[in-house]
Amino acid sequence: MPLTFTLDPSVDRVLRDGILDLWTDVTDAGGAVGFVPPAPREAIRAELVKHFVAMAEGRARLLVGHDEEGRVAAAAFLTSNTHRLMTHWLWLYTVMVHPRHQGRGYGRDLLTAAADAARGIDGIEAIRLTCRGGLGLERFYASCGYKEVGRVPGAIRVAPGDDRDDVFMLLPLT
Repeated sequence: MPLTFTLDPSVDRVLRDGILDLWTDVTDAGGAVGFVPPAPREAIRAELVKHFVAMAEGRARLLVGHDEEGRVAAAAFLTSNTHRLMTHWLWLYTVMVHPRHQGRGYGRDLLTAAADAARGIDGIEAIRLTCRGGLGLERFYASCGYKEVGRVPGAIRVAPGDDRDDVFMLLPLT
């Protein structure tokens, strides 16, 4: 059953807690979403609040996917680029699909929904994201049309002696 995607949903306690659960579960399953497992739930909550502040200020938008039972199953944040010479593209941050739903094509569906949402934003011509090297994420994003446009070796330190590349990916929308 496909996910139902909503751009800019009304954020209430249920949605907030659903995204927090999603982010925690993805992290604990080894997902590369800004933390390493086990991440303290309060640390994730603090980062989520930053995303909500950006949304309230009009700098970010939330795309959420619900499963057939109405639970948060996927999410991503589309964030405006505030540099005056780079407002023709946006960032895609914190791209997540719940572990119970992985392997069903929902990640690809999330990226398609994000591209469709970005196309609906006046003046946006591309999506840029970064991903943690060493997990095969570059291959996944490439299979969804993103092109690797840069790489900073060892820029992400997930643990002492475990540095990963920060990989820059771009999806032209035009």
